[in-house]
Amino acid sequence: MTQTEWYDKQPILVVEDDVHLQTALSQTLGGHGYSVSVVNDSREGLEWLQRNGASLIVADVNLPGKSGIDMLRDIRLSGNQVPVVMMSAFGSVETAVEALKLGATEFLQKPFRAEKLEEIVSRIKSNVREHVSGSSSEAGHDAESVGFLTRNERVLQTLKTLETVAASQATILIQGESGTGKEVLARYVHRNSPRANQPFVAVNCAALPEGLLESELFGYEKGAFTGALARRCGKFELAHQGTLLLDEIGEMTLGLQAKLLRVLQEREVDRLGSRTPISVDVRVIATTNRNLMQEVQAGRFREDVYYRLSVMPVTIPSLRERPEDIEMLVDHFAQQSCQRNGRPSVSISEEAMSYLKTRRWRGNVRELENVIERAVLLSDSGPLRMEHVTFEEPTLSAPTPSSQSTGSIWEMERDLIFRVLDRHGGNRTHAARTLGISIRTLRNKLREYRQLNGGEGLEP
Repeated sequence: MTQTEWYDKQPILVVEDDVHLQTALSQTLGGHGYSVSVVNDSREGLEWLQRNGASLIVADVNLPGKSGIDMLRDIRLSGNQVPVVMMSAFGSVETAVEALKLGATEFLQKPFRAEKLEEIVSRIKSNVREHVSGSSSEAGHDAESVGFLTRNERVLQTLKTLETVAASQATILIQGESGTGKEVLARYVHRNSPRANQPFVAVNCAALPEGLLESELFGYEKGAFTGALARRCGKFELAHQGTLLLDEIGEMTLGLQAKLLRVLQEREVDRLGSRTPISVDVRVIATTNRNLMQEVQAGRFREDVYYRLSVMPVTIPSLRERPEDIEMLVDHFAQQSCQRNGRPSVSISEEAMSYLKTRRWRGNVRELENVIERAVLLSDSGPLRMEHVTFEEPTLSAPTPSSQSTGSIWEMERDLIFRVLDRHGGNRTHAARTLGISIRTLRNKLREYRQLNGGEGLEP
């Protein structure tokens, strides 16, 4: 049995004392083909995990006896890195932050839609499966080991370059638009390096505010701040002798960049609240959807950090720059979706394929994957046709000529942001993804609108 097959057989462990919610969660996850086991409290959860293992844990914060947060702390202190999704009907920002600091993968506020849970579980299991398997059944350049579908000569040359430098200790900077496959290439470097059997740890620098990102990267000692009830190793320590991926490094603040520079130079970290540095042996790979040299010139990124990171810089072209890859990607994603949804293989009409080859793909490969997933679900097991691949979510109406002439670009931008936020129920992460901007940029825009409105009434 391969590691991937073993992982797929591991159940999702639900830790929840409410019988009705136990049933709802079991039916939701079981209905999507997952094996589910249910326990009533943290003690049973810890015993189950130790005795049987689990692929993922979905746990309530408020449990009888030891809380879900306490259980999460015990799991992490034992060294187990199983993904944990925390739920709470009485969640606060402080509770969510504490859960994330302790290593929760996601935090869900009750009530939530079943589709939301399934989306999170699917994404987490897909990420873990990719990490466990270390390969994909994809075509293209040495598909079994690369996991990157391409026939594009430029990308093929990039793969050869990365294969060459993978054996070195060089820090690598991968630049490219969102959705082009930067993390896939980072994992490829790790798998082809002498560190392949050591940890691969990824940190999204855009997803966390500065204070939380600092503790995630460097760790902290017990009592370093309110809520620091136990020592926690940072991502640099967890990646010791392995690879650390700093995803969207361009979103990191200047202050945190200065602390990162010391780690890159000295190869040692200082936990928050500690006076003793800790030596780390880590290969760093950074990714960004920004042009970091332009960010340096604009004063938003430190030049010294840039040169430390870009020992080996590579850039992935956008999907619209490599249309020769679209057909194989479509076939691959359609096959994956059919397997995932228990459907027979589907074909695609010539008209639909021609259309897909002409789209702009602002979201690149990730957008294409979503379109094909949706098309497979709409096709009802038949061939993918134009009406399936052209289906779009409701979009905002384009401004009329009169509104374009009377309203400023700034006002149009503001209205667009608020409409998208409203469409996503105020969820900034989803809104930023739809708008094609980072969460940090969205926060700055909302702060600007609030200040110009006297501090009231504008921010959702």
